Amino acid sequence: MTAQLKSTSEGRTMVLTLANPSQRNALGPEIYAAGVEALNGAESSDEVRSVVIVGDGAWFSAGGSLQRLVQNRALDPAVQAESIEGLHNWIDSIRTFPKPVIAAVEGAAAGAGFSLALACDFVIAARDAVFAASYSNVALSPDGGLSWHLAQSLPRQIASEWLMNGERIAAERLHALGLVNQLTDSGQALAGALALAATLNARASNSLASIKELLSDARGASLSAHLSAERDHFVRNLHHANAGIGIAAFLAKKPPQYG
Repeated sequence: MTAQLKSTSEGRTMVLTLANPSQRNALGPEIYAAGVEALNGAESSDEVRSVVIVGDGAWFSAGGSLQRLVQNRALDPAVQAESIEGLHNWIDSIRTFPKPVIAAVEGAAAGAGFSLALACDFVIAARDAVFAASYSNVALSPDGGLSWHLAQSLPRQIASEWLMNGERIAAERLHALGLVNQLTDSGQALAGALALAATLNARASNSLASIKELLSDARGASLSAHLSAERDHFVRNLHHANAGIGIAAFLAKKPPQYG
């Protein structure tokens, strides 16, 4: 079966399913390109308020295909560089996508699959799920922004442990360290992600887009610059129609119905 990214809808949530079960949902250029295309289409769609990424079957994703890497070793290095650029384009599109993206992790998220999960705004994982930065096990180094996300989120010693040892890490440890938002029973990660998505879908999309952008930009900005950005977002959102709806509903003690 050719690896593919399936797109379905659950209410106002687009569900992207990594579908390559014979290879534990290994990722590749065709999935990267489809991921970017799907998000580009969803960005301008009023029908899509959030996105969930899930694996087909018992695994989230085993990451890159070692068989393909062996083949690429016999080719010009530019071939592998182009493939990684495809992955990085998808990671960047998730981070800059103005709507919430949620990873629903069952089984294992390894290598680039781990990178993909951490690029999402939320991670919902089955309690028995595992994560692995396995690159050093085969004399490679991380891609997909994994070293960046771990360095931003963890003490250096823990990030070094995970990346250099290449061992499996239990979802419960990631949850304790704040990298997983919610643990579910086995087989319930997608249901948990869809429940979260439904909650987010009821909120004002412009407000969530501002929050996502502010969080993404915060680490690279000075406090002075970030305060200016917060001011601009606040003023813009205050004068958006949704602020009128939200404030009026709050004062009337009714649930808001945003456009």
